[in-house]
Amino acid sequence: MDEVFKALADAGRRRLLDSLNVRNGQSLQELCTELDMARQSVSKHLAVLERANLVSTAWQGRTKLHYLNPVPIHEIADRWISQYERGRIAALAHVKHTLEGVDMSKPEFVYVTYIQSTPEKVYQALTDPEFISVYMGGTGPQSDWQVGSTVRWKSDAAGEFEELGQQVLEAEPGSKLSYTWHTLQPMHRDLFDSDAEFEQARMERSRVTFDIEPAEVAEMGVKLTITHDRFDSPESKMLESISGGWVMILSALKTTLEGGQWIAPPEKMAQQ
Repeated sequence: MDEVFKALADAGRRRLLDSLNVRNGQSLQELCTELDMARQSVSKHLAVLERANLVSTAWQGRTKLHYLNPVPIHEIADRWISQYERGRIAALAHVKHTLEGVDMSKPEFVYVTYIQSTPEKVYQALTDPEFISVYMGGTGPQSDWQVGSTVRWKSDAAGEFEELGQQVLEAEPGSKLSYTWHTLQPMHRDLFDSDAEFEQARMERSRVTFDIEPAEVAEMGVKLTITHDRFDSPESKMLESISGGWVMILSALKTTLEGGQWIAPPEKMAQQ
């Protein structure tokens, strides 16, 4: 947490965070132009923000994009504000929602979290049905996780797994997992003004990708980056829906892995 306060102490770095909060997913060149700062200065500031985990990055082709990461800000709110200012919880929730919101000029969602675990166990947490059931409350995906295989999805803990047209795109144990996302379901009809508008939106087929890698600082464990993209437009109802959902799911996954709330059966432990 000391790194976070140190990073926030500089006005230039706060300006960078403000810029990313307004328009997330900017390149180094875009940030330089936006803030009228020298490239070298912006690079140094970004390095400090990345070390503090206030900024995360993702490559789009050959371009490195920068994203505001709300996790450390959440921790500050929980540690230094909420326990003293409980009367302002509603205001804090609004701030957190703003920080977690995706950039509406770029139809994708990127979120980074750090987990005290190993890449192999994080991958297992994303693919093992028993583990998924714990942190997703009995819902979530099911597959044999081979490229080209079907991904079935359970939306209701009391229901059954359904085939919703999802398919595994990439599966590299301990490194990467990607699959197509399901379309809007009948339960989402009330979000639209007409049946025609709803049916048009149901044609959208997005993609979710999990990148797993060792954290830049060994003590931080594993860096897990989720990128949910291929939305038809910035106004996508699915994009709006998954943004808050993934934050809660990954928070539960992190808690489960770090808190030891799930123990793999002996045969699964032997496979690790």
